[in-house]
Amino acid sequence: MSGTGTAAVAASVAAGVYGLLRRRTDPAWRRTNRAGRTVTLYAGPAAVVGTVAGLAVAPGPPRERLAGVLAVLAAGGCGAYDDLVGADDPRRGFRAHLGALRRGEVTSGAVKLLGIGAAGLCAGLLVEEHAVDGVLTGVVVAGAAHFVNLVDVTPGAAVGCVALLGAAGAAGAARSAGGATAVAPLAAAGVLAPSDLGERAMLG
Repeated sequence: MSGTGTAAVAASVAAGVYGLLRRRTDPAWRRTNRAGRTVTLYAGPAAVVGTVAGLAVAPGPPRERLAGVLAVLAAGGCGAYDDLVGADDPRRGFRAHLGALRRGEVTSGAVKLLGIGAAGLCAGLLVEEHAVDGVLTGVVVAGAAHFVNLVDVTPGAAVGCVALLGAAGAAGAARSAGGATAVAPLAAAGVLAPSDLGERAMLG
């Protein structure tokens, strides 16, 4: 399937999943943003499922697609765990969670930090032939996931971040089959952008 087909699958699945999840009324998946508006967190899981669907049909080496699926599922799962379990934890940021870890306390934020890091490392080692390259790739993958999460403090910030990070890969889709994998998260985030920008959902 071409990059265009990958994007179509990712976007349609993300939109469909988001539409289904919005029918739920679970308060655990709601937050109040900085403007005082109530937003849903369902855009995150919808983006994850849409991206995975896009990666499943994307052209390119199976190992590359598997690495992408692993990284996306881990980031989404760890993020959801932190959102639900750590909702009432006032501690924010790497320093706070790593400090708690040094004291022997495993916070939900630490689970997210370490879980995404481990998944990024595994994804990097799957993609690269040499261990050093795999570790470096893993650092980039994990760093990108955490960066999107950190900037998601204002409407559209996460979408813009995904667009910037995915732009180079999306451009490469026209030149190589493997580059088409970058289109999946871009399309999934793009179709959910109106809800994020409209302060109805929080994507990151």
